[in-house]
Amino acid sequence: MSYQNTFILVSPDCPATNGIVPVSAKETKPVHLIQYELLTEYPYKYDYPELLFETHIRHKQISAEELGRRGQEIRDELFAKKHACLRASALPKKYGWGVHYEEVGKIAIYGVDSLEYKQLSESNGSGVQILHGMRSRKA
Repeated sequence: MSYQNTFILVSPDCPATNGIVPVSAKETKPVHLIQYELLTEYPYKYDYPELLFETHIRHKQISAEELGRRGQEIRDELFAKKHACLRASALPKKYGWGVHYEEVGKIAIYGVDSLEYKQLSESNGSGVQILHGMRSRKA
């Protein structure tokens, strides 16, 4: 699901008190680490479908050659299935990152301890919809 003018707060049961950089010892990076890298290196570059596709390419380690040959087919296969929105990502659920969608749906993330997070979380009434990340456990 893609949003516009929306800020997703960290989940109510998020254990992080600051934005934590995800790490992984696995050979293949997990999706949340790829999302973190893309959204911190290129804030407001990707909308949700673009982020999903770029994350998929990197997670599955699809080569540029294969992408050139089968890019549309890979995209069609990916989007033929439903995908959870960033409210369900480990970034707001576990690592303390709020997710901001600006007016055209481009995305950036901000640590829960940052000034930007504070400003965005208090911007309700200025046209920015405020949502919480999804809980990891039932309340």
